[in-house]
Amino acid sequence: MNLIAISLLSFFGLTGFLQTDQILNEIKAYQQKLNADYKTPGKSPLEAKARKKFKGHNFFEIDLKYRVVAKFERLAAREVYKMNTSTTRIAEYQKYAIATFQLDGVEHKLTLFKSESLSRTPGYENYLFLPFTDATTGNTTYGAGRYLDVQIPEGNEIIIDFNRAYNPYCAYSDNYSCPRVPEENTLSVEIKAGVSFSNKH
Repeated sequence: MNLIAISLLSFFGLTGFLQTDQILNEIKAYQQKLNADYKTPGKSPLEAKARKKFKGHNFFEIDLKYRVVAKFERLAAREVYKMNTSTTRIAEYQKYAIATFQLDGVEHKLTLFKSESLSRTPGYENYLFLPFTDATTGNTTYGAGRYLDVQIPEGNEIIIDFNRAYNPYCAYSDNYSCPRVPEENTLSVEIKAGVSFSNKH
């Protein structure tokens, strides 16, 4: 192997490490911000007493296996989906797209939803809501499932990073009305990423 080939391998190898390191740092920063928000009045779902005791969420170890690149298929007919919640309220979303990805050698599909009301809020025009349950639900994660927030991509692929999965506010207080995960967003595999069942006290 000549020196040029060795130099190219070293460069691309280093680039890969730098990219991985950057991704890990971004996930850590997201998790730190989530903890900070839960300690902050006005941002936290926790009441004052619980907020003072809150030391942070329990997270699974960050695992980039659960950061997947999915095929992003925009739906031509974006029907209004009336999503049940933890109260009698019905939340209206638009079925916006289907994400298809491979995990543990198996193909999975999830529906991504767009909130009409939120999309009219400046800065949130491109936000999509991704609720899901998986084989950890009710065991090592919250029994009603978890959520992800993603943004509409420009192309036909989207990154879904389950390391950013968080609990509905209803996991912490009965004062909220939280969308229930639609049956179609049930994953058969364990997603050992993101927020786990309990908090640190």
